[in-house]
Amino acid sequence: MAFRDQTIEAFIQELSSKAPIPGGGGASALVGALSASLTHMVGALTVGKPKYAAVEAEMQELLNDTEALANRFLALMDEDAEAFEPLAQAYRLPKETDEEKANKAVLMEAALKSAVQPPLEIMETCAKSLPMIALCAEKGSVVAVSDAGVAASLCRAALEGASLNVFINTQGMQDKAYAESLNTRAKELLIKAGAEAEALFRSVYAKLGA
Repeated sequence: MAFRDQTIEAFIQELSSKAPIPGGGGASALVGALSASLTHMVGALTVGKPKYAAVEAEMQELLNDTEALANRFLALMDEDAEAFEPLAQAYRLPKETDEEKANKAVLMEAALKSAVQPPLEIMETCAKSLPMIALCAEKGSVVAVSDAGVAASLCRAALEGASLNVFINTQGMQDKAYAESLNTRAKELLIKAGAEAEALFRSVYAKLGA
């Protein structure tokens, strides 16, 4: 069964087990889905209200976009697990002889390059989410402004969690130039999107008079 189709309790039980998947990548994707879903909720509470007629079209578009984002995050939960499986198998390969060592190195490199893709896409998807959270925080229903703040906080958590899964995979790569290019992109996202998420949280925090 796909992780996205499990009950919350079943997923939590698997996450807390000794099984290598789901792990931090899948958990980060789930947190991203929660963020997108909260953003969708704020939009849903805003559309159709005369008070927010001026942003009706923006919010209608947001509903479509956030639903797509939530689904993408859920898909990434399973893609992260699928990409990790070859890496787990490569770790278990013997390395007693020179031939075995060479074979393992080749398979490890390919597996690492595959495993790094889902967490990097989680980060990219988090960055795409932030303008929608900003719209909800600034123009959405005031009764749900706290939920926009939670969405920003969760988005940042998903971003940071996914980044660690990028860095642990690039750390073991033999292709250092490629690894550095991935690290550079992940760091760019951490700095820019992380700052945006923090600013959104702070703006909601201020609106609540805290």
